Amino acid sequence: MTDIVLVRHGETTWYAENRYAGVSEVELSPPGLAQAARLARWASSAGLAAVWSSPLSRALGTATPCADSAGVRLQVDGRLRELDFGDGEGRTSGEMRELFPEAFAAFRVDPVAHHLPGGEDPVAAVGRFSACLHDIAEVHPEGRVLIVAHNTMIRLALCSLIGAPLGDYRRLFPAVRNCALSEIRMTGQGAALLQFNVPLDPD
Repeated sequence: MTDIVLVRHGETTWYAENRYAGVSEVELSPPGLAQAARLARWASSAGLAAVWSSPLSRALGTATPCADSAGVRLQVDGRLRELDFGDGEGRTSGEMRELFPEAFAAFRVDPVAHHLPGGEDPVAAVGRFSACLHDIAEVHPEGRVLIVAHNTMIRLALCSLIGAPLGDYRRLFPAVRNCALSEIRMTGQGAALLQFNVPLDPD
């Protein structure tokens, strides 16, 4: 039995404009750095066996102080990266609506069957992300593990783990707060959602 705490990285400099970051490298904003510091304080007493992270800088900037605080080595896996949004990278919803209106309208209806032009297939993406979760659970079979990842991949993975249609990820999980806690328990029989999108206690 492995308890995995999935956390979206801290707020970035693109947060205010709500730009699709995907695999683009975007730095943490000052509020994001404060969120990462708060998460690190939580990690110091959370009983973590390990901290894993996406290789994107916004995730690493969030995970590194957590690993330091928990006294464990940060482990990085490329399978934990965010979904590649293709032509949507770095753009707002309004910009995409102007540039490719039909494709964006189809994406809004079903973001899995009609992913953004040039982007990564969400089915393949959740396959690599979920495979990483299972590998981590095998490495830490009786521990609690913090994984710092990304908004879309966390929502897709949760749908996959609880048996919900992937195409409903935006409806079932409208948003994941930066540095909020979502925890799943993985066993040989499957996965259970213990908590979702729980904000950290204020300082």
